[in-house]
Amino acid sequence: MKLLTLLLSLLALDAAPTDSAKNEGFQFTTIDSVGITSVKDQNRSGTCWAYSTIGFLESEVMRMNKGKQVDMAEMFVVNKTMMDRAEYVIRMYGDVAFAPGGSAYDVVYCLKNYGMVPQSVMPGILYGASEADTLPVHNELDAVANGYITALTHNSKIKSLTPVWKKGLQAIYDTYLGACPETFTYEGKEYTPQSWAQSLGLNADDYVSITSYTHHPFYTRFALEVPDNWRMDQMYNVPMDEMMRIIDNALANGYTLAWGADVSEITFTRKGIGVMPNVAKGADLTGSDMAKWLGMKEDKKKEELTKEPLPEMEITQDMRQKAFDSWETTDDHGMQIFGTAKDQNGKRYYMIKNSWGTARSDYKGIWYISEAFMKYKTNDVLVHKNAIPKDIRKKLGI
Repeated sequence: MKLLTLLLSLLALDAAPTDSAKNEGFQFTTIDSVGITSVKDQNRSGTCWAYSTIGFLESEVMRMNKGKQVDMAEMFVVNKTMMDRAEYVIRMYGDVAFAPGGSAYDVVYCLKNYGMVPQSVMPGILYGASEADTLPVHNELDAVANGYITALTHNSKIKSLTPVWKKGLQAIYDTYLGACPETFTYEGKEYTPQSWAQSLGLNADDYVSITSYTHHPFYTRFALEVPDNWRMDQMYNVPMDEMMRIIDNALANGYTLAWGADVSEITFTRKGIGVMPNVAKGADLTGSDMAKWLGMKEDKKKEELTKEPLPEMEITQDMRQKAFDSWETTDDHGMQIFGTAKDQNGKRYYMIKNSWGTARSDYKGIWYISEAFMKYKTNDVLVHKNAIPKDIRKKLGI
């Protein structure tokens, strides 16, 4: 029954990729997958953290409610979060960044403190004449909001703030995103955002963040030092291999994960592939001259490294740490991990739901991420605490 529900939901939403890969050189076969809702499009907005984590929560509702489909409003979360971030920046006298980025924890915080609303209740603002114009375009919003905060925090003539500064900024976000409702009617019932979230069975305290770095002790909690973790989410720190065990255990038991990752590598492609090829072994395999390969222009190198499966780097904990410490690993993007697949050589990949629409990859908005890439470029994951293996939970005191 569980498998049937999963297959029906994926077919109905047209969110799952086919096993026949369009990207010549890669052929994927699904091993297993967990139910997801349809692929969304964040368009021109820095709100991947909202889309990915809401997708994760929507899968949680499916898991807990026999495949129940819900569509939560990303802009409700963005509105609430950016107002909170503005207040934080004001309290810090403008000495921290005011930016549209965020973390998975921002969504969990919103769930706990503000609730959630359906997409139909807060669908966003129609900028133009067509339905397509409802896709987020936040360049102007970000510029206006940032200018507002900068005017307050970097103006020598302002010696003290009036009590209404927040109302002015709230008006900006309400104008561009829509106002957050205090009450609404959904499927014939009246709710508040808090009561609707509770009706779905979501409990913010069930979700924990996991990371893996050596500059803090393992099996303790710390706030990962990246700009988008401005709320200072205290993440559980585990060795890399245990982080991978948590991901695998979650997927094997019907849970998805919200994934914070670095996608700045040239081997994370717009076609839907994320790999970490071993250049030396890859050159030997393809008969290429490695020196010539390394001297290629960026676009050509990207094409050579991602046109077919190649041997990959052996990732270690030390490599992860050095990449983080040197700014090589950056805090770029949020997505949702929901399954595993294998290529034509039997190599295992993770299936990732992205928020770049269905036309921006060869797999209808799904990415295939190798185990090496997952080990190397994962900043953190958000997961239900019951999805963590019992022995690791014991070490963490969960």
